[in-house]
Amino acid sequence: MMLTVLCSSFTFRTSARAGSTFIKAQGQTTSTQKNTLTRSLSSLSAATMPEQETCVSHPDFETVKTYMVKEYGCTGTLYKHKATSCEVLSLRSADTNKVFGITFTTPNPASTGVAHILEHSVLCGSRKYTTKEPFVELMRGSVNTFLNAFTYPDRTCYPVASQNTKDFKNLVNVYLDAVLFPRCVKDPNVHAQEGWHLEHENGELTYKGVVYNEMKGVYSSPDSLSSRESQRSLFPDNVYGTDSGGDPLDIPNLSFDNFRQFWEEKYNPGNAKVFFYGDDDESERLDLLTSYLNDYAAEYGAKPNTAKVEWQPKKFEEPVEVRSTFPVGETGGKDMVTVNWLLNDEPMSSVEGLKLNVLDHLLMGNTKSVLRKSLSDSGLGEDITGGGLSDELLQATFSVGMKGVGAPEDGSEENINKVLKTITTTLEEISARGFDEEDVKASMNAIEFQLREFNTGSFPKGLSLMLGSISGWIYGNDPVENLEFEVALSQLKAQLSERGGEVWKDAIKEYLINNTHKSIVIMKPDPELEKKVVEEEKSRLEQIKAGMTEDDIKEIERKMNELKQLQAKEDTAEDIATIPTLNKEDLETKVEEYPIEVIPDFDGSGVTVVENIMPSTSGVIYTNFGIDVSDVDLEDMPLLPLFCRILMETGAGQYDDVQLTRRINTYTGGVSASFLSTAVKEEGVSSDVVSDGSKMVSKIFIKGKATAENAGEMFDIMRLVLTESNLDSQDRIVEMLKEAKSRSEASVKGSGHSLVNTRIKARLSTGGALEEMIGGFTYLETLKGLLDMAENDFPKLKARLESMKSKILAKSKCRDGMVLNVVAEDRVREEADGAIKAFLNELPGDSSPTEKFQNFYTTDHPWAVEAKKKICDLKNEAFVVPTQVNYVGSGGRLYDEGESMPGAANVVARYLRTGYLWDTVRVIGGAYGGFCTLGASSGLFTFLSYRDPNLAITLDAYDGAAAALLEQAENLTAEQLQTAVIGAVGDLDPALSPDQKGSTQFRRWLSGENAEDRQKQRDAILSTSKEDFIAFAKKLQGLKDLSTAVVTSAGMAEEAIKSGKEMDVIEVL
Repeated sequence: MMLTVLCSSFTFRTSARAGSTFIKAQGQTTSTQKNTLTRSLSSLSAATMPEQETCVSHPDFETVKTYMVKEYGCTGTLYKHKATSCEVLSLRSADTNKVFGITFTTPNPASTGVAHILEHSVLCGSRKYTTKEPFVELMRGSVNTFLNAFTYPDRTCYPVASQNTKDFKNLVNVYLDAVLFPRCVKDPNVHAQEGWHLEHENGELTYKGVVYNEMKGVYSSPDSLSSRESQRSLFPDNVYGTDSGGDPLDIPNLSFDNFRQFWEEKYNPGNAKVFFYGDDDESERLDLLTSYLNDYAAEYGAKPNTAKVEWQPKKFEEPVEVRSTFPVGETGGKDMVTVNWLLNDEPMSSVEGLKLNVLDHLLMGNTKSVLRKSLSDSGLGEDITGGGLSDELLQATFSVGMKGVGAPEDGSEENINKVLKTITTTLEEISARGFDEEDVKASMNAIEFQLREFNTGSFPKGLSLMLGSISGWIYGNDPVENLEFEVALSQLKAQLSERGGEVWKDAIKEYLINNTHKSIVIMKPDPELEKKVVEEEKSRLEQIKAGMTEDDIKEIERKMNELKQLQAKEDTAEDIATIPTLNKEDLETKVEEYPIEVIPDFDGSGVTVVENIMPSTSGVIYTNFGIDVSDVDLEDMPLLPLFCRILMETGAGQYDDVQLTRRINTYTGGVSASFLSTAVKEEGVSSDVVSDGSKMVSKIFIKGKATAENAGEMFDIMRLVLTESNLDSQDRIVEMLKEAKSRSEASVKGSGHSLVNTRIKARLSTGGALEEMIGGFTYLETLKGLLDMAENDFPKLKARLESMKSKILAKSKCRDGMVLNVVAEDRVREEADGAIKAFLNELPGDSSPTEKFQNFYTTDHPWAVEAKKKICDLKNEAFVVPTQVNYVGSGGRLYDEGESMPGAANVVARYLRTGYLWDTVRVIGGAYGGFCTLGASSGLFTFLSYRDPNLAITLDAYDGAAAALLEQAENLTAEQLQTAVIGAVGDLDPALSPDQKGSTQFRRWLSGENAEDRQKQRDAILSTSKEDFIAFAKKLQGLKDLSTAVVTSAGMAEEAIKSGKEMDVIEVL
C-alpha cells in the first residue's frame, strides 16, 4: 500500500468508502529511453526540509523513533504517551498549512452504522465546549482549510487544518475534547438526532435521523448498492462484510446503550493514532495533546487497545455468484455486473503494493488501459464499474464490470455472460503475451511523476500524508512506511530490469486468474423495488405500533417533543463563549495577489501569453492553452464536452488512441481537455454590479504539465490533439455518449441538489439557461438525442463536429482568441522558452489575424443573445426518480440586473446557511444537508437540501427563512457578527499549491477582475455591520420570481401536492 494523493474536500461529515492508497494517474499519456525518463523525473525538485530536524523531548512521552521523510520534505518523530499508550506521529515541515488528525480503529460486526453515527455525534458538544454543535460553531467562525470527519469500514478519522496557528490550536482543542469527552454518550437525544428515533404524528410512526436519512439516499443509488454487494460478497467472515455507514434496515437496531458502549470500547487513547504536520512548534503540540490525554487517564484510566480487524481468509474454492436488485422507474433499466477479487489474506510488502498499483494503472488507469478499453470497446454496456484496485484497508480488492448491460430481445443473460467472458479473455491474453513494454514505461512514468510532484491542490498535503500513514499504521505497520516510496520504487525497477514482462504475467495469474476467492455480482433493475421498500418500512412501523400500549406511544411523543425543543433552543451566551475563536485583528486584511505578466502577441505569434512565475513549482511547468469557441453555433454548444473527450481519446495524427495515451503518460504528468464558459466583469462597470451573464468568455482549454526538458513533447501533444484529432471513430464516440448519459442519470440521484439549483437559475438568467443546456436536466435529454444520432446517423453527427472544428480553427481568426497560461519557476520557464515559442508559432491560423473576435467584456456573447430566448418558464417542477430521499430547491432573484450587491451579502448568506438552514433543515428536519447559494454576479439566491426526508416541510422552512433571519439580525450580538465575518474571510483564503496560485491569478485576469475589485470586496466583508444583516433579511423577504425544483419520488411528490404544493411532475428515469 502506498500514499494517496487526494485533491478534493468534503461538504459534509461523511462515511468514507475504500479506495486506493496509491496515486491513480488522471491524465492521459509514450516512449522515451529509460535513462531520459529517469533523468527527467529526477529533475523534480525536492521539497524544502524544515529547519528543526531534531525531535523534542517531553516528560509525558516516550520517543519511539525518528524519521527523515526525504520524499516529502519532512522530519518526524513517533511518540508514545506514557499514561495512555497513545501513539503520536509528529511531522515537521515548512508547510504553513498545519494538519492535525486523530484516528480510532472502529470495526463493527453489524450494519447498525454505530461508527458513522458516533462520528456525527461526538461533534455535538463536549466537556469544555458546551454548545449544541461546536462543529457548526467552527464552521461559522474559523479560517480552517479543512474541517471534517469521516468513517471507513474499520476506522474513524477526525482531521483539521489551518494556516493560522491560533485557529489551528482552537480546532485541535475542540476536536480532542469532542472525541475524548463527548456529550453524546450521556445525552440520548444526540444519538436520536444524528442516528435514529421514532416520531408519532397524524397517527403514524416514522423513522427520523440524520444518518438514517443519509443512508436511505445511499441505498437509493444503484452504484452504491452494487458496491455494497461486492464488498459483502468478498468478506463473509470479517467486518468488511458489514456496512460501516449503516443499513437503513439495521440502523434502528442500534440502542443508546450499545452506542455508548462502542464509544467506551473504541474511543480510548490506547486505540488512537494522533498525527501532526506543519510548521508549528512541536513542544506546543505535545503540551496541548498531553493535557487531554492526562485528563482522560485521570477520569477513565488507561485502557488496552482491544480493537482489531481480523483477516478474511481466501477460502472460496470457486467464484461466488450474488444476485440483487436496484430501483428504477417505470420505464425500466438495464443490468449491472461486477467481478471482484480478494487479493491478499496476509500482509503485503511495499514493493508488492506498488506493483499492484502499477498493474492497476496498466489495466484500468485510463480509458486506453487494456482491460478498461476491452470492456468499453465491447459495446456491451454503457459504462465501466468497479474502479479497479482498492487497497486502503487491511486487505486489497480488485473490481471491474459494466453497467447499462442490455438484455437481448429474448431477455436472456447472454450479454452478462459476454461481459464476464471479455474480462476473463482479456486477462488470460495479457498473462500469456504480457503488456507492451512501452505501456509499462508509460504507466511507471505516470505514477512516479505524481509521487514526486505530490500535488494535492487545495487539499492539505499533510492530510494526504496522514491518510497514507494511517492506512498501514492502524494495522501495526510503521507509520512512515507508506510515505517512503523510493525503496519500493527502486526494488520494482530492479525486478523489471531482471525479469521484464514476467513480473506482470505472474502478478495477473496470482492475483486474478488463479485466484478463486472471487465473486460475480449481478444487479437487476426492479421497477417495484422503491415501492416495496416504502411498504416494508410502513409495515414494520405498523407492527411496532401494534405492539405498543397507549403509554408507549405517549412516551415516544414525549421524547419527540423533548428532542424538538432541544433542537429549537438557542445556545446561551455562556455556552457560545466556551468555543475558542479568532478576533478580527487575527485576520489578514489584504488580498493575496500572485505574480502575473500578460504578453499580447507573444514572439509575434498573435497569441496572448499569461505568465505566473512562482518561487517554486518543484521543477514542473504547468500550462493551460485556451482556444475561443464563441463562433460555434449555440445548438452545437452541448457538443463541446464530447468534442473535448474526442480530442484526448480517439487518437490524433499518426497515433491511434492507445499510442496517444501512451505518449502522454510517458512524457508528461498528464494532458487533458475541458470546456469553460463563464461570465466576466463588464468593462467600466463596478465589480459589485449584478449582470445577467451575457458578458462571458467561452473556450476550450488543453492543460498539461511536464518537466522542463519534456516541455517540447508536451506542447507537441497539445498541438497534435487540437489540430489532428480523429473525428471518425463512431464506436468510441458512441461509447463516450453512453458513458456521459449513464453518469448524468446517476447524478440525478447522487447530486440532485446541483441539478435543481441549475434548473431554478435557468428560469431567471441567460447564464442559468446556458448552464442548463450544458449540465442540467435539459443536457440529459440532449445526450439521449446525441446518442441516438451517433448510433443511427453518424455522418450527421460527424458533420456537426467537423463544422465546429473548422469554426474553432478558422485560419483568419483563431489566434486572436488563443491564450497560453504558463505557471513555472524562473529556471523552468527559461528552459522551456524555446518549446513555448515553437508551439505558438506552429499553431494553426495566421499570426496576424485579419478577423478579430468581439470584445466579450463590452458586448453580449452571441450564445447569450440566443439563450435569452431559451430561458425556462417560471414554474415549479418535481423531477421524479426511484429514490427514498429528496433534493429540494427553491429560489429567485434577490438583486436586480444593474443593482449593486454589497460584499456583506456574502457574510449574511453564509450566516443563514450555517445557522437557520443547518438547524431547521438538517438538525430538526433530518436532512443530510441544508444550505443556500448566492450568485456573486447574477444576484440569484437559492435554497437547497441534500438527502432530505421531507419535501413540503422543507419548502415551508425556506418560506420562513427571511423572517427568522430578520429576527436574528435585529438581535445580533457583536460576538455573532465577528464570528460571521471571520468565517466569510476564511472562505476567501484557501491554501493553494504554487500551480493553483498561478491558475487562480489567470482566472482572475480572464474574468476581468482587478486587484482593486478584490480588495474592495474583502474590505466590504470585513466591515459588515448589523445593519447589513437587517437589510439583507428585508431584501430576502422580497425575493422575486420565486420558483421550486425538486428531485423526489412519485409517492413523495404526490404527498406534497396533496399538502398544497403546486408543481408539474416530470419522470426522469
